[in-house]
Amino acid sequence: MKKHFLKYTFLGLVLLISPKIEAQNKAEKTDELSIYRTTPLKMHDLIHTKLEVSFDYGKRYLYGKEWITLKPHFYETDSLKLDAKGMDFKEIAVIDGKKSIPLQYKYDNEELSIALNRKYKRTEKYTIYINYTAKPAELKSKAGESITNSNGLYFINPDGKEDKPTQIWTQGETEASSAWFPTIDKPNQKTTSEIAMTVEAKYTTLSNGKLTSQKVNKDGTRTDTWKMEQPNAPYLFMMAVGDFKIYKDSYNGKEVSYYLEPKYAPYAKQIFYKTPDMMNFYSKMLGVEYPWAKYAQIVVKDYFGGAMENTSATVHGEYVQKTERELLDDNQESTIAHELFHQWFGDYVTAESWSNLTMNESFATFGEVLWHGHDAGQDAEDRSRYEKLQNYLRSQKNGNSPILARFHYKNADDMFDNISYSKGSIILYAMKNQMGDEAFFKGLNHYLTTNAYKSGEPHQLRLSMEEVTGKDWLPYFDQWYYNAGSPILDVTYKYANGKIIITIIQSQDSAVQTFTLPLKVDFYANGTKIRKDILINKREQSFSFDLPSKPEFIDLDPDKILVGEVNVDKKTPADYLFQYKNAPSYYNRIEAIKFASKDRSQESQLVLLESLKDQQEDLRALSIKAIDLNEKQTKETVLKTLLDIAKNDKKTIARAAAILKLASTNDSSYKSLMQESIKNQSYNVIAAGIAGLAKYSQAEADNSLASLDEDTKKHVTPLIKKFNSQKY
Repeated sequence: MKKHFLKYTFLGLVLLISPKIEAQNKAEKTDELSIYRTTPLKMHDLIHTKLEVSFDYGKRYLYGKEWITLKPHFYETDSLKLDAKGMDFKEIAVIDGKKSIPLQYKYDNEELSIALNRKYKRTEKYTIYINYTAKPAELKSKAGESITNSNGLYFINPDGKEDKPTQIWTQGETEASSAWFPTIDKPNQKTTSEIAMTVEAKYTTLSNGKLTSQKVNKDGTRTDTWKMEQPNAPYLFMMAVGDFKIYKDSYNGKEVSYYLEPKYAPYAKQIFYKTPDMMNFYSKMLGVEYPWAKYAQIVVKDYFGGAMENTSATVHGEYVQKTERELLDDNQESTIAHELFHQWFGDYVTAESWSNLTMNESFATFGEVLWHGHDAGQDAEDRSRYEKLQNYLRSQKNGNSPILARFHYKNADDMFDNISYSKGSIILYAMKNQMGDEAFFKGLNHYLTTNAYKSGEPHQLRLSMEEVTGKDWLPYFDQWYYNAGSPILDVTYKYANGKIIITIIQSQDSAVQTFTLPLKVDFYANGTKIRKDILINKREQSFSFDLPSKPEFIDLDPDKILVGEVNVDKKTPADYLFQYKNAPSYYNRIEAIKFASKDRSQESQLVLLESLKDQQEDLRALSIKAIDLNEKQTKETVLKTLLDIAKNDKKTIARAAAILKLASTNDSSYKSLMQESIKNQSYNVIAAGIAGLAKYSQAEADNSLASLDEDTKKHVTPLIKKFNSQKY
């Protein structure tokens, strides 16, 4: 049965958001298998979790002893339920002073139901001792599309028989930490922790918080104890064990460290060197100093989740681990920034349920955008934002897309999509634009400090924004967080008798809401720009403005904050040329290049010629692919520019594109360029040189590939295949 309510409170009361949320039922079209997800009930509060663990590599077992301290949340109780997946239990007892009182329990392989020795009131803490064996490798994973395994604890090459490192690491999101220790595995729980890992003495360990002791044991093992003195959610607990080399950096007196496989250790600083600057930027921007005792980043083998923001200790997949040569072509700066921003949004304040994942992932994605702007300027910020918009638009059809704060899903993994990540991030950016930066960041500070070490949802963010600004933000949150879809604006312009008339139709599917959109419009006329404000709130409406002459160009939503699409009727190649040269936001430039790539008019060729010098390498590469070398008027200029890019561009993606474009001419004078490119350090440039050389002599190209060392050959072979599949 579908419900129109946000959540149930513990007392059984309900809180109504808005009648508009009925649109969710139509837009989501959930079937009978979909489950209504409400806030996890809190019968108990976790307080402290102490673990002593060791590992059996042969069996893929974890042997654990746990002391878990809790208290009833409100009502007194004589029972306790813990999440515990696939475990064997040797002893379960309550600790009463120096006594240990055995307890009766029932277990169904997923939930541990314990009968306590008496009733406990909400003012009483108690500690349960559990001696157990976790067997995560024997679990049947209940993973989804984004998080492809839910076994919680992973043994990599435990027998040492494969050509890869021997490692152990954990992955807790969404609720897989309970595969290696019993807990209340819900995001609205917070607990401090102490984890003592006994491992072979040759290995390095990492966990949350500070390493407080290392004890060498007589049997060739070592026990490392990590303490986390601030509360965090169980899914953010982590462990890693293996042969890692540590590069130590620092930020504001706190240790910042990077754990890598030994062969990548020389490149640790080059991979992660911006981390302290990111920490400083985010701390100052949010007005909340980086909250944890340290920050570590570790790269592990065979990781399937991309990266994970465990509190104070982020896990990265091996794609982040690159040599100096690989870093010439690409880095994972966006991922590094994303996971770091989670240390505030996700770890310091955590989404209170997976339905509210937007409070974690939308913010981390938004953090990427802001970092690029701080580090490389507004154009880089706009590029990142444009990419998020395109990610979202690929996930919608006719304006139909799921609701951001969703209370129906089959698997929590369903929430990890372009709605929670990309759409949510640009909704936040649009909110920042409407509020103004000062108010917006004061609102974020209020949200973080009010809910520190607790959990949050969009309404708490809204209340913080209202507290700071004094304005009612419910309509904005109702429209973007609790209703589905996005607008599609079909726009026509008409100028007559000194007036410009703009007609806008919201053409998204009729089942999608009608949006209220405060936007700006820029009119370019007689060398000047005039900006006007409009409020779109109907399916069809017109706006009229006095203008002394017909505008040369009209730029609807010049800040490009619309979370949706704009289609302008009868837009000409001359319009796109004007917008590229005179209204050159990243959005306007890439849209002009995309149009010009499909159009063969003189104006479009001029767009492509201009964009060969664009400040963004992706736009240079896009223009290189599209420009017509048969165009007589521009051919000589284009060829000179391409040759300069092929030899000197600092970005290898642009260099590679120029090399391939010149090879497509079959002009023998460029053959030496191909041969020289093969001597370059960049894999992109080498691959382009070999692919280009094949245009002149396949045998020479094959010989050049065969002459490369094995590492270079491994990297360039898939790139050659990729370049050969592209049209230049």
